[in-house]
Amino acid sequence: MRGRHLLQLLLVALLVAASACGGETSDTTAQPEATATSTSPPTTAAPTTTVAPTTTAAEPTTTAAPTTTQAAATTTTAAPTTTVAPTTTTEAPAFPVTVAGVEIPERPTAIVSLSPTATEMLFAVGAGDQVIAVDEFSNYPPEAPVTELSGFRPNLEAIAGYGPDLVVMSGNPEEIASGLEALGIPVLIHEAALNLEDAYRQMRQVGDATGHSAAAEELVLSIQEEIAALVDRYADPDLGLTFYHEISDTFFSATSSTFIGTVYGLFGLENIADAADPDGYGYPQLSAEYLLEADPDIIFYGCAIWCGTTAESIAGRPGWSELGAVRSGHLFEVDDDLSSRWGPRLIEFVRLIGQTLETLAEAG
Repeated sequence: MRGRHLLQLLLVALLVAASACGGETSDTTAQPEATATSTSPPTTAAPTTTVAPTTTAAEPTTTAAPTTTQAAATTTTAAPTTTVAPTTTTEAPAFPVTVAGVEIPERPTAIVSLSPTATEMLFAVGAGDQVIAVDEFSNYPPEAPVTELSGFRPNLEAIAGYGPDLVVMSGNPEEIASGLEALGIPVLIHEAALNLEDAYRQMRQVGDATGHSAAAEELVLSIQEEIAALVDRYADPDLGLTFYHEISDTFFSATSSTFIGTVYGLFGLENIADAADPDGYGYPQLSAEYLLEADPDIIFYGCAIWCGTTAESIAGRPGWSELGAVRSGHLFEVDDDLSSRWGPRLIEFVRLIGQTLETLAEAG
């Protein structure tokens, strides 16, 4: 199982096309906007990247919760409400705390993040002002203090040089983690999420570890509520729509057993990559022949930045002009970051899929 998990981690890294696209990166580069408008060659659908439930240290922000109010706690409404925390948070969790088996002696004030996903979580729960350094690929939010620190090849001396009192990282670089712990620096390690529950748990852990438990819980609840509303509005399993999610232009894809596949599965879409992954590793490399035979109804392509993939380039592939998705113009760009990270902006990925289905429904 450990070998299988390591392989999954390596293939998660492929989401950012580090090897397939000829560049070395962690998660990918954020885009200004992501929409779900249909794209027929040569026009490319722009991805949606709004400032989803990102929060600042001053005031955590929830995203599209059914009701958000700053009224007094005694205010009542007919439906459940989500209350935005006041500018000066009242939560003062007791330290030390133990989070995911890691003891954190006191509220950290010098956090180093070596994971773009963790960086987004830290800022979203209101711990941004406690973060002193993030890795070179933590490109969101814009105010994150980007450094030359590497999450792929972490350097113990470089990390320790910032004097952190908490390090958050992904994967399991045991020698780095043990080295930091030997220096008395707590290390919170997050594996790649396989589903939404993994993502929610990690958000809560980040909140607990930084003294923002209540804000983290509000963030999770707001995401859950909006996802439920989007699924209720757009999901229609009876349509039997099939799709192909392209990670790279070498035809790596993600099955339903991955975080990416789980999000699509919310809407009842059928993943054509599943049949190509009998061993369940999650990220099979499909062949052109397989894709042409599967003939998906929708193509989502997520390597526009690192591979230069466009609707036009997809349509220009040998034989692909005959695919139903190409003929119908059902080609939709997915921001590389949104699909490869499982942080608070996962709601943007869910919105994109919902908006895509709305676009198809309107087109008949």
